[in-house]
Amino acid sequence: MSVLKSRPVLRWLVPVTAVVTVIGGGAALGTFAAQAEPSLPPRTAAQLLVDLQTSRLEGLSGTVVQRADLGLPPLAGLVAGDGPAALLTGTHTLRVWHSGPDRQRIALVDTLGERDVIRNGRDVWAWNSRSNTATHRTLPEGAAGAESRELPVTPGEAADRALAAISPSTEVSVGRSATVAGRDAYELVLAPRDAASLVHQVRIAIDARQHVPLRFEVFADGSDKPAFEMAFTQVSYARPDAEQFTFNPPPGVKVTEETAGRQPADVPGKRPAHGERPDVRTVGESWATVVVARLDGAGAPADRAGTAPAGEGSTGDPAALLGRLPKVSGDWGSGRLLTGKLFSALLTDDGRLIAGAVTPERLYEVARG
Repeated sequence: MSVLKSRPVLRWLVPVTAVVTVIGGGAALGTFAAQAEPSLPPRTAAQLLVDLQTSRLEGLSGTVVQRADLGLPPLAGLVAGDGPAALLTGTHTLRVWHSGPDRQRIALVDTLGERDVIRNGRDVWAWNSRSNTATHRTLPEGAAGAESRELPVTPGEAADRALAAISPSTEVSVGRSATVAGRDAYELVLAPRDAASLVHQVRIAIDARQHVPLRFEVFADGSDKPAFEMAFTQVSYARPDAEQFTFNPPPGVKVTEETAGRQPADVPGKRPAHGERPDVRTVGESWATVVVARLDGAGAPADRAGTAPAGEGSTGDPAALLGRLPKVSGDWGSGRLLTGKLFSALLTDDGRLIAGAVTPERLYEVARG
């Protein structure tokens, strides 16, 4: 079952460019502190799904805080930098604005600067205050308001992806009511039925009146604290002023004009279009989906990692960092294993990357088959 085909409310604020990321958001750790449960009329899970499907969003602005505690080993060099992987650790904060299908803005802020992605009609800007650089491109007529991205940046987008997994593989229920960003909210709970999944539950807090996702949490098996969460700390449903979507390049900024259809140089993380990567395939479905990729070059990265000189590349050399992962082997072959609270990744000695939100045992099954 899918409720995504005609739900504009879950597709709000999806910019045309790939996600812009920053390190070290300034949100306080107590941002998501629990509040007293509001008293709301009972609603079933089916009714909440209908609410999401039929809701319409005209305008929105607010502050979103994201926090990730995925239980990654201390391989900081693998998730450092400004790419989407940076969102896999720590706390990050951003401001968002939405005014119809062709006006959106996201500003990701840290202590050293700001990165903005702005769409205003056919114009799309990406600005980096640290480097004082910007990219601009003009969309073709009739361009959709979204492109593929590696990671979601709002509770609504994260909910969209989670709800796409609803099928006989998922148990859907209603959780406790909550107060998020000063708004009363129902809680929709998704739980995988497949024991191989490392996800215990996904909880989506939905505004009781506007039916917009306000908080998105993912719980790993055996934990009562979310491994990944994003939530509004402040939200308004008033349509933002038009000036929020007008970008005036600051003095001295270096502007690069991009050709429509190309990835802006300042914004990493765009996925190849479907069919462009014959070396990538998936095994299984829903929560137990496993991605199998054939890595470039002869010999596995695990071999190259294992031969890296000790201590070399400790600040970002992938070979040295991967060499610190535990070695594993079986009737499927051998390689190195990276595990977190919500995912496992296997780099085999024959040059494959096998990963998913599943147990290592499921990865070994795929590697064998």
